[in-house]
Amino acid sequence: MNSMPPIADLDLRRASLCQLLHWLAVGRVQPRVLADVYQQAIERIDPGLHAYVDQRSGLLQDQAELADRRRRDGVIGRLDGIPIALKDNFDIAGWPTRAGLPGRGRPVQEDSHVVARLRASGAMLLGKTNMDEGALGAVTDNPHFGATHNPYRHGYTAGGSSGGAAAAVAAGLAVAAVGSDSLGSIRIPASYCGVYALKPTHGEISTRGMLPAARRLDAVGLLARSVDDLTVLLQVLAGYDADDARSRRRRVAFALPDWEPGNLRTGLLPDLAALGVQPEVIEVFETALAKLPHALGELRTVDFADWDFARTRRAGLLLMEAEMLGTFAADLASTERPVSENFRRLLGYAAGKSAADYAKADRVLDAATLKMRRLFAQVDVLVLPTTPQGAFPLDGPVPDSQADLTSFASLAGCPAVSLPMGTLPNGMPVGLQLVGARGSDLRLLELAAVCAATLDAEPVYPAIA
Repeated sequence: MNSMPPIADLDLRRASLCQLLHWLAVGRVQPRVLADVYQQAIERIDPGLHAYVDQRSGLLQDQAELADRRRRDGVIGRLDGIPIALKDNFDIAGWPTRAGLPGRGRPVQEDSHVVARLRASGAMLLGKTNMDEGALGAVTDNPHFGATHNPYRHGYTAGGSSGGAAAAVAAGLAVAAVGSDSLGSIRIPASYCGVYALKPTHGEISTRGMLPAARRLDAVGLLARSVDDLTVLLQVLAGYDADDARSRRRRVAFALPDWEPGNLRTGLLPDLAALGVQPEVIEVFETALAKLPHALGELRTVDFADWDFARTRRAGLLLMEAEMLGTFAADLASTERPVSENFRRLLGYAAGKSAADYAKADRVLDAATLKMRRLFAQVDVLVLPTTPQGAFPLDGPVPDSQADLTSFASLAGCPAVSLPMGTLPNGMPVGLQLVGARGSDLRLLELAAVCAATLDAEPVYPAIA
């Protein structure tokens, strides 16, 4: 019998994935208890937050019973008993994959690759999280399913398009979450909501069963409350999938996390203000850099004069919008449950472009690959703010620049990590972004852990008690 006192519900919601795995292993908490705590928190808090769009308590309890039984029998998976949320563009057998659109209510037949891996690891699926319509946006103010509020300030955006997933993690309504990232859709909400995020090297985690935005840009993204949690999730979900045309079959393993932080060559952009980064974000970023001299090693200003962040971000958007014309053709044609006029307008922009325009935008991906090769021949890591601004009011103007600083890693297929680096004068969190060469995922996570420990800047979890 375990004689330790029970763990308070708030502490269970505050704990990292790795901490919960330890408590589960030593018997201080059981999967059924953990499921109850998260279910009760969702029922109490989510009506005002709106992180979830599909959440089924009965199915959660069934999963908890199975996890309890496995732990009694001693045969468990890597994530056995851990409650995890998924963005509503991943297939879960028996659930609809709405992707933020009104006409997709029919249940799908098969699990996505990610869901199959999570099930095999013993994770408990909490439900589907809110997202921008068709994953095209960075606000998560969905005209059909409502807006997700930032857990740190009601009425402010949680970012997007994986805003519901980030809000759930920050608010203690999920231990971790899986979303998608095509131009920054996992890192932008991580920055706004003060959580940790990883966009892996393109193709490291299969996107089979994830409704595509742009297949050459799409990546499965991970959200959690610690860097170690991201590492565990990556190890569970990464791997070759023969049924995914873009899945990577590695000839060698991930580059080992063997960087010597003091000997790093760290690249910095020369003029953040000229890129439209707000002064208050620059101030937090410079304060963070001043705390990290030993972690980041030699700081070098890198030349990005040949890279127009806004123009290349727009090229990526065109690729997304053009592909979505085919993916969402039936949704665009529906008169019974029509898409919003804004979504129709965005895709209409691509419809008015020529094949030559698409080919020109597509060449930006090759340019990004060449830029990446030149960049990482000079430095080991690129460090910059995750977003040019912090979270903003849902009823205010939406800045065009939200994905300017995240799009490079997506276009180049690089891994990128976002971690909390501090708070803005209005008290809202903002993220620090680390970008590395393809295959350097574990090295980035190791460096992110060193930076996170030094900065100690993450907000208090959960954001809503």
